[in-house]
Amino acid sequence: MDAFAEGYSFFEKNSGSYTAAAMGDAYVGDVNNEIATLLKDMNAFEGFKTKPDALKGDIAEFWHSDTFNIDAVVKGSKSRTYVDRSHDFASADVTSNFGQDFGLKYYKTGVDSAKQQAKSVFERFKEYQAQGGKDTIDEFLFKRGYNDIESVLNDPIYSGQIRVIPKDQLVEATEWLNRKIIEEGSKRPEQVERYKETLKMLRDKIEDGKGTESVALTKEQAEELARLAKEGKVTEQDLKDLGISTEDLIKYEYVLKQAFKAGVTAATISMVLKVAPEIYKAISYLIKNGELDEKQFQKIGFAALSGAAEGFIRGSISAAITTACKAGLWGEAMKSVNPSVVGAVTVIAMDTMKNAFKVATGKMQTRELANELIREMFVSTCSLVVGGVAQSFIEIPVLGFMLGSFVGSMVGSFAYNVGYNAVISFCIDTGFTMFGLVDQNYELPDEVLESVGFEVFKYEEFQFEEFAHEEFKFEEFSIEEFETESISIGVLRRGVIGVQQIGYV
Repeated sequence: MDAFAEGYSFFEKNSGSYTAAAMGDAYVGDVNNEIATLLKDMNAFEGFKTKPDALKGDIAEFWHSDTFNIDAVVKGSKSRTYVDRSHDFASADVTSNFGQDFGLKYYKTGVDSAKQQAKSVFERFKEYQAQGGKDTIDEFLFKRGYNDIESVLNDPIYSGQIRVIPKDQLVEATEWLNRKIIEEGSKRPEQVERYKETLKMLRDKIEDGKGTESVALTKEQAEELARLAKEGKVTEQDLKDLGISTEDLIKYEYVLKQAFKAGVTAATISMVLKVAPEIYKAISYLIKNGELDEKQFQKIGFAALSGAAEGFIRGSISAAITTACKAGLWGEAMKSVNPSVVGAVTVIAMDTMKNAFKVATGKMQTRELANELIREMFVSTCSLVVGGVAQSFIEIPVLGFMLGSFVGSMVGSFAYNVGYNAVISFCIDTGFTMFGLVDQNYELPDEVLESVGFEVFKYEEFQFEEFAHEEFKFEEFSIEEFETESISIGVLRRGVIGVQQIGYV
């Protein structure tokens, strides 16, 4: 029963820690998946005959949408954007789930990009005619959903959309729009509004207004990506050079934020697992005695508090370590760290710190600390091995490992106890000290010393003198007894007299 309780205790500690570490691993995995999506979208243009100068606008659409989604995952936002690839009149290049549409123009200069973003309905009609279009103005507008002809001719065709242009053209485009507003104000006042609306909506990246945004891209960067994309040669290093990697994107503030979320989950799991046995005891007591025990409820309350507090700390630490390692913040070599190992090591490290404090305060012997460390390392190894095997059969993330970990903790605890008892028996028979981990005490017990005639002075005991009243006793007649001299033989036996301490019993 002790072995089961010890195995359950380790599982209770490890389960929350592992779950938190797995959450940190999944978080970095989601970021990597979004980066992989960007890489795939870039190389999807392989084989296109379009020149890089013309293809850069298409590249920019996927770049801004995908980098926005990457940033959303990094910051834990639910905002997402999509490239619809629609060729309808005045359709948005990028749409979103937060009610905002975006139009992108990547032309040669800032002035050219601004002109395209501020283009009016009438200007678009004149382009249509120049390309050989035969529809009248009324037919042109009717086919594109316009009814009130007179009021829409001077409206920008991208009205309501956020206008995105290259990062290096934003200043030039802004200056040109401001000049046009002033010029048209004195010449053609009816044109002013479309320039004002364009200036108001002009950006160099996609934003949701809540802190999530895409990565701004210059015209030259877009052209270079287009050139590589045409050959299908956009690599992870190319993206990293533009600041798209877990090392660049996942800052420590996001690591801590993720650690806090994972810590809350770990606290909940640890609290439930720690309270469950106490609730079982309370129900068992109720069935046997027909009433509830007040002290049992106190134990449940303390178990809930301690389980949640320790679970939160262990979960936060394991999640933070896993996230930082997987993101590459602690070096490339640490990216391959196993979350289950991080969870187990966190539990062992924290328990060792607690036991070390007990040793420092005299509440635990050094050999006891060593024994607990060895026990937890052995049980954790069994837990990891069986958990890994179970995960290969039960492919549900986390659940498969947790079931295997529970079985492994029980098996490991039973196996350790059996091996421990065998080792202690060996030490009793041979006097072996297990390299100092077992204390071989050869002092004879006081009872043995007294039996062979030694006077034992118990210096640690102090007795007060007692005052006794004088008593009168009648004389009694007693028969003298004759005892023959005899020899008594006692065999001393060695056994366990303390934690990892062997002596005469």
